[in-house]
Amino acid sequence: MTSLPNLKKRWGRPQVQRRLRRRYIYERIFRMLGLAAIGVAGLALATLIVSVGKNAFGGFVQTSIDVDIYLNPEDLRPSSARYRHDFAERVESADMRKLLADALERQFPDIDTDSERRRALQLFSLQARRTLRDYITATPEKIGQTVRMRLLASDDVDQVVKGNIDPRVPESDRRVKDKELAWLAALRADGRISRQLSTTFFTGGDSREPEIAGIFGAIIGSVLTLLVTLLTAFPIGTLAAIYLEEFSPQNRLTAFIEVNINNLAAVPSIVFGLLGLSLFLSILELPRSSPLVGGLTLALMTLPTIIIASRASLRAVPQGLRTAAQGLGASPMQVVFHHVVPSAMPGILTGTIIGLSRGLGETAPLLMIGMVAFVVSTPNALTDAATVLPVQIFLWADSPERAFVEKTSAAILVLLGFLLAVNALAVWLRQRFEVHIPD
Repeated sequence: MTSLPNLKKRWGRPQVQRRLRRRYIYERIFRMLGLAAIGVAGLALATLIVSVGKNAFGGFVQTSIDVDIYLNPEDLRPSSARYRHDFAERVESADMRKLLADALERQFPDIDTDSERRRALQLFSLQARRTLRDYITATPEKIGQTVRMRLLASDDVDQVVKGNIDPRVPESDRRVKDKELAWLAALRADGRISRQLSTTFFTGGDSREPEIAGIFGAIIGSVLTLLVTLLTAFPIGTLAAIYLEEFSPQNRLTAFIEVNINNLAAVPSIVFGLLGLSLFLSILELPRSSPLVGGLTLALMTLPTIIIASRASLRAVPQGLRTAAQGLGASPMQVVFHHVVPSAMPGILTGTIIGLSRGLGETAPLLMIGMVAFVVSTPNALTDAATVLPVQIFLWADSPERAFVEKTSAAILVLLGFLLAVNALAVWLRQRFEVHIPD
């Protein structure tokens, strides 16, 4: 046995000290590289959040204009109460543009040509006419009076108010002309310009007009699509993993299946879109661009992820648990479903939710099956035409209007929020169902 003085003497040799110094240097370099990697990742995340969030704030608010409108009784007053239904039809067919134009002429006496009247009407969104029509229908007693209404401004006016259109740019190079800027300045000085939370963004469907475009239809489409994916991929993937890990014989066939499952997990998502296009649309003739087809296509894409994660969770269950259950007389089926699967359930659920979160952010396979269509209405069934949130973001990002940049960024934040919620759910389920088993 080496004595302590000899050991100190050996460690004091110059070559040993050089190796120690080299080791410490490598450790410091590795620590610095690790901190630098974390810093770069954090900087990239912060840059993403700041750049998206800077534009997204404008997508969550909208601009409105307060205007005094005289409800002309000659065109809108019903002859008697029993003609209420006829009155609603008359209001529906009435020209709301004239009411708005007359109100603007009273507000701005310098409007004296038809072109200026048309340009003044462009201060308001198309939704303003619907709001005015609904107000008159709901409150016929206001006919003959002048009422102040808060109406939604157009996307160009909204961009001016938010400072995204520079008035110093030459008039020929911007959509909002000097005359409109003068009217807006007068309205702002009179306290008639206001900004508030855009409820339409959360409750409306897609639209060609940025100021009334919303994500509610895309959210419902995403929920229905993921529901089909979950109900399809979870049972099939879990049962396949249980059979391959616990019951299947180890031969060339099972080895071939395992290799192909691992390979499918790395296949580009657009390939699954082509598979869904040929299988579900061409062969089975299911409704195009529906949550049913989208969910089945995403189920094909997430199956390899669920199977691999489930098999890893089953493999992590201690063998002693199986041996103990068999020693107590449990059948192979009872061992698996009464003891092994409950112990592996946290990992199985985590893998399933991670697969679903991947499907929530996919766009390419859904584009192949037609979910890129312009869908205004909200889907009410699995076979209705629908879109999903990532595809909605893709469509808005391709739109030329400046206001859609804000809508796109706001929708991205909503999608990131969904992904964070799904991942948080996976962590909670893992902690909730985790069972500590001694080795």
